[in-house]
Amino acid sequence: MNYDTQARTYAGAGLSVYMRQVYLWMTAALGVTAAAAVFTASNPAMLQAIFSSTMPIIILAVAVLGLSIFISARIHTLSSGTATGLFLLYSALMGVFLGPTLYVYTSASVAQAFLVTAGTFGGMSLYGMVTKRDLTGMGNFMIMGLWGIILAMIVNIFLGSTAVDLTISVLGVIIFTGLTAYDTQKLCQMGMTAPEGDSLAMRRGAILGALTLYLDFINMFIMLLRLFGNRE
Repeated sequence: MNYDTQARTYAGAGLSVYMRQVYLWMTAALGVTAAAAVFTASNPAMLQAIFSSTMPIIILAVAVLGLSIFISARIHTLSSGTATGLFLLYSALMGVFLGPTLYVYTSASVAQAFLVTAGTFGGMSLYGMVTKRDLTGMGNFMIMGLWGIILAMIVNIFLGSTAVDLTISVLGVIIFTGLTAYDTQKLCQMGMTAPEGDSLAMRRGAILGALTLYLDFINMFIMLLRLFGNRE
C-alpha cells in the first residue's frame, strides 16, 4: 500500500467513526426532545405555567437560542461531560418549547410529519455524503434564504397573514432540505480530518455536528407540520 492509499484509508476510517458519532448523538438528542415534548404536552399544569403569558415563552425561547449559540461558540473549550450535558439540556429545553405542538396538532399529523421529515432528511443527508458536487454555493444561498424567512416570521407576528405564514412554511421546507445536504457534506469534510486518536476532540466535533443536523431536522419537521398538520 503506497502512502496516498494509506492516507485515504486512515482518513476514511476517521470519517466513518466521526459521522457515526454525529448520527448517534443526533438520535439521542431527538429522543430527549421527543420525551420532553410528550411530557410537556401531557402535563396541563406545566403548559399553564409556561404558556399562560408571554414572558415565560420569551424566557424559554431566549434560553434555547442562547444555549445553542453558547455550545457552538465554546464547544472546543468545553470538557466532554460539560459538552454532552449542555447538548442534552438544550435538547430537553427544545422539547419543552415544542410541547404545545403535540397538544395543538393531532397525533396522526405529528406522526406523519415526523415520518416525512425522517425520510427527507435521510435521503438528503445521504446525498450530501455521497455527491461529488460542491454544495457550498447552494448552502450559502440557503443560509441567505434562512435569514429571509426569519425576518418574514418576525414581520408576520404583527401582520398575522395566513398567506405569508404558508409561504414561510413552504420556503422553510425547501431551505432546510437543502441545508441538510450542505451541512452533511460540510461535516464529511470535517470528518476527513477528524483526530481519530483524540477522543475528546472527536466527541466535541461530533456533538457540534449533531447539533447542526439536529436543527435541520427539527426545523424541517416544524415547517412540514405547519404546512400539512391538522389541528385538534
